[in-house]
Amino acid sequence: MEEKLARLKTILAEAHDLLHVAELLEWDQQTYMPVGGAEDRGYHIGTVKRLAHERLSSDGLGRLVEELKPYAAQLDPDSNEARLIRVTEREYTKRTRVPPEMVAELAQLQALGHRAWTEARAEDNFPKFRPLLEKIVDQRRRYAEYFAPYDHVYDPLLFEYEPGMKTADVKQIFTALRPKQVELIQAIMSRPQVDDSVLHQPYEEQKQWDFGLRVVQKFGYDMRRGRQDKAPHPFTSSYGLGDVRITTRIMPNYLASALFSTMHESGHAMYEQGIDPAMARTTLGETKSLTLHESQSRLWENLVGRSRPFWQHFYPQLQATFPGQLGGADLETFYRAINKVEPSLIRTESDEATYNLHIMLRLELEIALMEGNLAVKDLPEAWNTRMQEYLGVIPPNDALGVLQDVHWSHGNIGYFSTYALGNLVAGQLWERLRTDLPDLDEQIRRGEFSALLGWLREKIHRHGAKFDAQELVQRVTGSKIDPAPYLRYLTQKYRGIYGF
Repeated sequence: MEEKLARLKTILAEAHDLLHVAELLEWDQQTYMPVGGAEDRGYHIGTVKRLAHERLSSDGLGRLVEELKPYAAQLDPDSNEARLIRVTEREYTKRTRVPPEMVAELAQLQALGHRAWTEARAEDNFPKFRPLLEKIVDQRRRYAEYFAPYDHVYDPLLFEYEPGMKTADVKQIFTALRPKQVELIQAIMSRPQVDDSVLHQPYEEQKQWDFGLRVVQKFGYDMRRGRQDKAPHPFTSSYGLGDVRITTRIMPNYLASALFSTMHESGHAMYEQGIDPAMARTTLGETKSLTLHESQSRLWENLVGRSRPFWQHFYPQLQATFPGQLGGADLETFYRAINKVEPSLIRTESDEATYNLHIMLRLELEIALMEGNLAVKDLPEAWNTRMQEYLGVIPPNDALGVLQDVHWSHGNIGYFSTYALGNLVAGQLWERLRTDLPDLDEQIRRGEFSALLGWLREKIHRHGAKFDAQELVQRVTGSKIDPAPYLRYLTQKYRGIYGF
């Protein structure tokens, strides 16, 4: 059996090498590739992903998994070997339902879609993006049909980003969350508004860049195994434990954008850098759960990065970096500014209290698209209607509305709910962290993050894809995904800021 296990790992290693090559091509596409290269790049990525898919859905791999299942049954069910066989079987079963041509088709649509989205957003021209988006939605519907019968047509797409989670599960969690989140927002809005004008000034771009990198290196982001570049929509890419890259977006007249984007992406990157090296180049060596991924990015960005103890350490340094802009603003003014609650147009710039409503809006639109109850041509109107209903704001144009996110251009339908679920998990982990590290605030106040990162490495990062989100959250916190801790965190924090 050891020989068969070694053969399995060899096949997986070659396939994951190919997938990492495809991801590197995608990173280049979003950072440095000339805009004219989109069509060719689609062929490149499609070919590489098709080759990986063929290896991961081959009869040889399937036979190996079947032969190894009795061996896995004799092992500790939590051992790397037992989990590797189990997770590989699940991935193999999923991939054998999908023909390689469909994988290549999606890669081509993603490349063309990204270019169309980039241009359409810059020109505020949804009709320019619409034909590609219609093809993407159609492709995603056809993809879902390979998994029929299903409980809901959206389930196979959600599985791509959150294995083990069903559409009904997400709806149930959000149904419990929405009224309480709305109630909190209403309480905040009944109080005098915070002044955040200190953030809206000219801030030198290079200094923003340098300060953000100093912060995330202090967190523990290893720049020997990473780098940062610019992108229209910030993202993180991993090509193995030794190469995990982040991107950010700098606004010259708004300090918070690049700073918190860099913190956010570093949370993703530190997760990838913390996976057990024994899992490298296998099915376990990549994080399947984007809920867990988002819990890490949102934890570092918000629960750490927007906390008072954090800025008690870093604000004097930020003032020294921007004395003209911040020299006359005290810590409390800045702290309140970065935590201002105000329904806004842009998800990535939204505050913690309103953020989840942006996600619920997108989830509902995606489900309607997949059910066939919403046509792509009607997306802008549906988007604006829900923005007014949920947040009380109406985008003045599509660039600030339906075109703001990159996800649909990449075919990432099924992704959005994991952002809000990640917020909830971050709240659960934070409560557990504060129990296990009772002096956590004081550590952060001193600019010390090694114990925090070490706890996350032990409890979350090292496991890679060994456990689905619900299982790992229950192991660490004692319960499955639960909105209550996150709501407690928000209420306590904003009651202190707004005094309701």
